Amino acid sequence: MINAIYGKKIGMTQIFGEDDRVIPVTVIQAEPNKVCQVKTKATDGYEAVQLGFGVVRKFKKSGEYRVNKPMAGHFAKQGTDPVRYLREVRVENASEYKVGDEQTVAAFGETKKVDVMGRSKGKGFAGVMKRYGHHGGPGGHGSHFHRAPGSVGQCATPSRVFKGLKLPGHMGCETVTVRNLEVVRIDEEQNLILVRGAIPGGKNGIVRVRMA
Repeated sequence: MINAIYGKKIGMTQIFGEDDRVIPVTVIQAEPNKVCQVKTKATDGYEAVQLGFGVVRKFKKSGEYRVNKPMAGHFAKQGTDPVRYLREVRVENASEYKVGDEQTVAAFGETKKVDVMGRSKGKGFAGVMKRYGHHGGPGGHGSHFHRAPGSVGQCATPSRVFKGLKLPGHMGCETVTVRNLEVVRIDEEQNLILVRGAIPGGKNGIVRVRMA
């Protein structure tokens, strides 16, 4: 079976549980994912299905979809309408599926736990205090050491900085997976999945929901 679905992070809210306790949840809108391509070991060397989601607009004059020629050829070869996003999901036997099949939130009706993977928010260039939580130096005016990383190695031996040292640099904008999140509610009419807790990324970010 296809154990994942792609959707969009709407945001966070809170709902009341059966015991009248407040539950913080993240709302994920997962429109039906359409199978756009089936990959088998005979044709591609591995078993997977290509899921497509997202609406692609058309040009007003020509009526053609707003996709480039390579992607238009790809969709024409498969005999499907163009979609905005394409993602792959590994399966045990891809021959069980055909182009046009849909993966909906109904498949998660009996799922208790999920793993959510997304792209974390980008923070830009950050120092060691923000990036790694270093304490920094004294806050008094007499100290000349406040937010710098400090010593980074030895002098003559080995005369270099070791790899993996925590230094200032680009922070965020990484693929992050949060595991074993509780599925609080499934709304099949509005294609919503409500999971307990926070997930990576900002609003309207693309996330992958996988059965844990």
